[in-house]
Amino acid sequence: MDIDRYDKLVEMYAIKNVDSSPFVKPGDRVSQFDNICEVQSDKASVTITSRYDGLIKALHYKVDDVALIGDPLLEIEVDDDNGNEQVETITDDRQPQLTGKSDDEQSVKDKEEKLLVKCDLEKAIATPAVRRIAMENNINLKDVVSTGKNGRVLKEDILAHLEKIPVNSARERVEGKPTGETVMPVKGYSKHMWRTMTQSLSIPHFVYSDECNINRLMDWRNEVKDTVKEQGVSLSLMPFFIKAASRALEKLPQLNAWLDEERQALRVQKSHNIGIAMDTPEGLIVPNVKNVQNLNIVEIAKELNRLQELGRRSSIPPSDLSNTTFSLSNIGVVGGTYTKPMILSPQIVIGAFGKAQKLPRFDDKGNVVAANTICVSWAADHRVIDGVTMAKYSNLWKHYVENPVFLLIGA
Repeated sequence: MDIDRYDKLVEMYAIKNVDSSPFVKPGDRVSQFDNICEVQSDKASVTITSRYDGLIKALHYKVDDVALIGDPLLEIEVDDDNGNEQVETITDDRQPQLTGKSDDEQSVKDKEEKLLVKCDLEKAIATPAVRRIAMENNINLKDVVSTGKNGRVLKEDILAHLEKIPVNSARERVEGKPTGETVMPVKGYSKHMWRTMTQSLSIPHFVYSDECNINRLMDWRNEVKDTVKEQGVSLSLMPFFIKAASRALEKLPQLNAWLDEERQALRVQKSHNIGIAMDTPEGLIVPNVKNVQNLNIVEIAKELNRLQELGRRSSIPPSDLSNTTFSLSNIGVVGGTYTKPMILSPQIVIGAFGKAQKLPRFDDKGNVVAANTICVSWAADHRVIDGVTMAKYSNLWKHYVENPVFLLIGA
C-alpha cells in the first residue's frame, strides 16, 4: 500500500470511494499500481495504489471509517522470490511485517505479542463507533479491559465496563447530558477549516469595500458564453474577476506574497496562484488556479470548471491546494452582498464578492439608469499593508472589471 508519501500531509484518513464502494474486496487479485482505495484527509482526496502483485486477504476498514496514520488498511498475500506465499500488512509503525505461512507458531505468537505491547504503550485501539460510545459516557478507553484481537476495545467491553460503574455515577452522567443531543465530529475539510481559521484569528485584519458597475462585463460575457459553451466550457463572471486580480497584482506585486513572521519579512511570489473558496459536500476548501498571469479568460474558465467538478466529488488533490498566493471568495452564489473574509495564512490579502444586483444609479449626465453592480470587500493584514495600498489595489481591480477590454490588450 502506497501510504508513506501521504502520512506527513494529514493526521488521519477517512477511507472513502466516490462510488461509495471499495475498489477491492477479499479474494480479489491485484497488480502493482492497481487502485486499492481512496483516502480523504482534511484537505483533499487521494487514491492509494498497490505496491504488490497478489491476493487481497482482508480489509481492516469499511467505507467512511476513520483510520489513524500507520494503522493497517488491508492485507495482501504476495509471492516472494522463492515462490512462497506471504501476507503483507502495513502496520502503525509504517514498516511492513511479513508473516509467511512457513513460520512456526512460536514466531507468529511473538509478533502478535510485540504488537499487543506496542498498542498498550501507545493508545487503546477501537472503532469510531466504540470511541463515540466511550465519549458519550465519559469513559477513558485505557480504563477498559479489552477482549478484541490485538487489544482492540469492543462494544461489549464498553458495556461490561459500564456495568461495573456505581449506579449513582452513571445516573449523574445521564442527568447531566442534554436530551436529544447529536454529536457531530469535525472531520475532513471542516477540520482543516478549524485549524486555518483559528490561525487566522491571530492576524490583525482591516477591511476595505467598494461597489463596481459590471454592465460592460456582463455584456461581454453574455456575448461569448454560448460560443465557449460549445467547447465544453462554462463561463461565469469569476474568471474575469480572477484575471482582474492578477492584472492588478502586476502593478502591486507586494500583495502577492507570504508573510514570514519569524524574519518579519514578505516573501513576494512571482506566480499568481489564485485560490478560490469552494463549498463542497465535505465543507469549505480553497484550491487555486496556478500561474494566472500566463492564462487568458477561457483558460482560467477551463481550470475553474475542472476544480469545481473535483470539488463536487470532494476529490481535490493536494497539488491543487498547495502554494496559493492570493485568495478570492464569491459569497454572491449564496445570496450575500457584503462579508468580512478571513485571511488564509501565510497570505496577506483575500477578496470577497457579493451577488450581482440591478440597482438605480446616476450616469455621467445625471440621469437615473439601471446598473448591474456588485460589492467587493478586501481583507488585508494590517501588519504589512496600509489602507492606501489596499485602496490602490481595489481601484486597479475595479478598473479592469468595469473596463474588461483592458484585460485583453494588456494595458
